[in-house]
Order: sequence, then structure tokens, then C-alpha cells
Amino acid sequence: MKKNTYTIPLALVFCLFFLWAISSNLLPTMIRQLMKTCELNTFEASFTETAYWLAYFIFPIPIAMFMKRYSYKAGIIFGLLLAALGGLLFFPAAMLKAYWAYLCIFFIIATGMCFLETAANPYVTVLGAPETAPRRLNLAQSFNGLGAFISAMFLSKLILSGTHYTRDTLPVDYPGGWQAYIQVETDAMKFPYLMLALLLIIIAVVFVFSKLPQIGDESKTTSSGSKKEKLIDFGVLKHSHLRWGVIAQFFYNGGQTAINSLFLVYCCSYAGLPEETATTFFGLYMLAFLVGRWIGTGLMVKFRPQDMLLVYSLMNILLCGVVMVWGGMVGLYAMLAISFFMSIMYPTQFSLALKGLGDQTKSGSAFLVMAIVGNACLPQLTAYFMHANEHIYYAAYCVPMTCFIFCAYYGWKGYKVID
Repeated sequence: MKKNTYTIPLALVFCLFFLWAISSNLLPTMIRQLMKTCELNTFEASFTETAYWLAYFIFPIPIAMFMKRYSYKAGIIFGLLLAALGGLLFFPAAMLKAYWAYLCIFFIIATGMCFLETAANPYVTVLGAPETAPRRLNLAQSFNGLGAFISAMFLSKLILSGTHYTRDTLPVDYPGGWQAYIQVETDAMKFPYLMLALLLIIIAVVFVFSKLPQIGDESKTTSSGSKKEKLIDFGVLKHSHLRWGVIAQFFYNGGQTAINSLFLVYCCSYAGLPEETATTFFGLYMLAFLVGRWIGTGLMVKFRPQDMLLVYSLMNILLCGVVMVWGGMVGLYAMLAISFFMSIMYPTQFSLALKGLGDQTKSGSAFLVMAIVGNACLPQLTAYFMHANEHIYYAAYCVPMTCFIFCAYYGWKGYKVID
């Protein structure tokens, strides 16, 4: 296929980056909201992230098998509809008002989004010249940053009311009492997920009637011996740059989500900000991420992706140190800078890890997506330290600092293809 015919397929795939960013970046808001509606502490609420990101560990290999047997397009459409179903389940969950029900919903939504991410990332890397794959993936991930900004700055304000009562602090004259307050806070979660579900369904319909090019082993005609073809190739892990890429992605994802998921909790509980101001800062936090993506994509025209990864990782190690030493508002502003420097790390590591894999690209992508399981454990470790030592809460940021050390190593040596 000629290069100019990649424009429309890439545009469609870029939409997917926007969609899963909306979903995943609502989680910090939901953590704050579920602390109210389900009466949870910081550590308990952090398992919202676990439920969501655990799907990324369980399903990438089955998803890669599904797409290898059928197609990227089939995987994308199925993922869109599954995630939409999860969004619609917020309505019965609002009647149950049980934490376990919300955890199940997040798991379903994440499974759908996992289909999108497993398909979209490798799709972008191969639709064009191999040497420009990191820049192309960073451009695609810029739409991820746009979705994150919209989710943080606007959708979070639809969910968080600005009030946070407990049974003891609820005004005695509150209309309807505690149950009415909980119902109001619960209902606030439904509308954003209804909008997301409808958008997912619309995009799924567009994909049904769109023509996407077949790439890699999709376009191969199979022989009578195709039944013996491996659906997932574990041998891809023999490539050292992929192995280190999986490790770097595990720690990057865990470090990023540790900071993201606890950002609103940090603002409200430790920096003393009201929810309305905190959501504005969260929007600025994601705006810094978006701006970092655009600037980083432009800088990759002149600088090697691995060199930028190393420098950005070192900056984040330093900034995590600032959070640990000063905390408070100084730490909050340091997190805005951390968001800027995190911006290029995921797509850069992903594209460097897939370099030269050829027909093993799908399998390599599956393992890289599985590395997102870092989101299901490292944020909980950070939340545990924060909850257990509230007087020195800022010490918890040693966890993301350690994560960025692994990213720095990948930008220094781990990315090299030495097979």
C-alpha cells in the first residue's frame, strides 16, 4: 500500500488513543468519588486502578490470538462495543451502590480498551516508514494526551461536586439525610460514562463501514499447514531490547499511574485544596502532559528518541526528589513538571521495543501491553505508604522515583538491539 493511503487509517486509529485516554484518566476522579460513595480510605480506593489495569495483564495474549486469527479491525470493533457495555452498566451499579460492582465495571471497560490498545499501538508503528515509528507513535499518543486533558479538566468537574461529607460531618439539615447525599454523589457518575458509551458505539459503527489495510501477517495467505501456526510467539522475548522494553513499560506505567491516581487525593488531603480547585490543577497536570507530547514529537525530528527518553527520565527522578523533600504545594507544582516529562516515555519505549520484530510485532505488542499490569500494583504500594504514614506522605513518592530509574536505563542501554 502506498504511503498516502495510510492517512485515513491512521486518522481512525488516532481516535482510539483519544477514547482510551478518556476512560483511563477518569480513574483518579473515580477514586476520589468512590471514597465518598463507598466510604473508602485511600488504600482501599486505590484498588479501582487494580481492577482496571488487571485486565491489561490477563487479556493481551488472548486478544493477540483473536486478532491474529481474525484481524485488527475485528479486534477494534469488539473492543469498542465491550467498553461501551461497561459504561452502560453504571446505571444498574448506581442502584446497587456496592464497591465490588464498580470494580467489575472497570474490569469490563478496561478489557474493551485493551483490545484497542493492543491493536492500535503496533498498527501505528507499521503504517509508515520504520525510522519514523517513534515520532508517529508519539503523534498518535498526543491524542491520548488530549483525551486525558478533557477527562481531567472537564469530565472530572461533572462528577466531583465539591462537597465531601462523612456520616459525622453531614449537616443535620441536609435534605434527605445521608442516603440522599450518597444518591446525589452516585448519580453524578452516570452521565459521563453514558456519554463515553455512546461515543464508543458511534466510533464502532464508523469502523464497521471503514476499510483498513491488512498489515504484517494479516496479509499473508495461509497454507494448509496454517493450523500449526503459533497464535502467540513466546520466542519474541529472546530479543533483549523487547525484554528490557517490557520491564521499562512495567515500571513506567506503575510510576505514572501512582502519580496520576493519587493526584486529586494529594491536592485535597495534603495540599489543602477544595475539589473544584483540585480538578483545575488536574486539568493543568494533563495539559502539561499534552503539551509535552506535542513538543516531544517535534523534538524527535532533531534528537534521537532514546536520548530524549534518558533525559526526560532523569528529570523525573529529580522532580520526584523535590516532591519527597518539600511536599505540599511545592510538590504539587513539581508534579505538573513530572507530567510534562512523562509525556513521551510510554510511546517511545513501546516503539523502540518493537523495532525490527517484523512478523513477531503482534506478539511483542501483547507482552508490552501486559506490562501495564504495573498499574495494578505499584500505585497500590504508593497508596499504602501514603495511608500508613500520613505525616510523611511525601515519602511514598520514592516508588515512582524508582520506576523512572528503570526508564532511564532503557534510554541509556536497554533499547539497544544486540541479538
